[in-house]
Amino acid sequence: MESAAVSVLKRAVEMDMKEQYTMALVLYQEGVQILLDAVKETKETFKVDYLTSKAKEYLDRAEKIKKLISTRKSAGIYRELIKIESGSIGHGYASIFGRFFDGTVTYINIEDPYIRAYHQCQNLVRLCELAVQKCSALSKISLLTTYDENESNQISRLAELKESLASHNISFDFSFSETLHDRQITLSNGWVIKIGRGLDYFKAPEGKFVLGTCDLELRPCLETTIDIFHKNQLQSGTR
Repeated sequence: MESAAVSVLKRAVEMDMKEQYTMALVLYQEGVQILLDAVKETKETFKVDYLTSKAKEYLDRAEKIKKLISTRKSAGIYRELIKIESGSIGHGYASIFGRFFDGTVTYINIEDPYIRAYHQCQNLVRLCELAVQKCSALSKISLLTTYDENESNQISRLAELKESLASHNISFDFSFSETLHDRQITLSNGWVIKIGRGLDYFKAPEGKFVLGTCDLELRPCLETTIDIFHKNQLQSGTR
């Protein structure tokens, strides 16, 4: 258990130094919880004291980061820049921006010109699955993409997703633009995630029965940059 805490907290410090504070905060909290669980299972007094001291140290840093994030959000200057290297793994949607999907999110706006091919529509489904699982107050998802006349099933795929989301009491609207270029996800809680390649930043799996075929956390990525920032005031779900 202690080795697990060391691994998580080491990662937290790395994210802290890179000023990816929201990720650092999640990792600090996770690591502290592991340390506290270890305290409960430890009988040696010196070890209890040591683990408790370390937990307090990292918890104090987590509180400072929480205040820093809040202050920068209020000032409209919070920003994280994430560089994903070609061939790297561990960058599924949950890892990259799942921490921003929470009970405060009531709507999600997605702008991505490449939700057209079969695998691109599957990526959208994966994003919606994450949203449904983590955003308890979610009532609306909207998509702006481009229409591909060579993809005869594009509209039927999106219509099927619309029907599926409706069964969870979530409305899904999709529309098309001939000039759309930007790729971004905007959440009603103020967070904006801009992904250089949009949702389609994964390499194609090398087979049908290889790791990463189903779990995007294990899928090698294409090189891309992700810019995450906070808009202090987002009033409605309309563009």
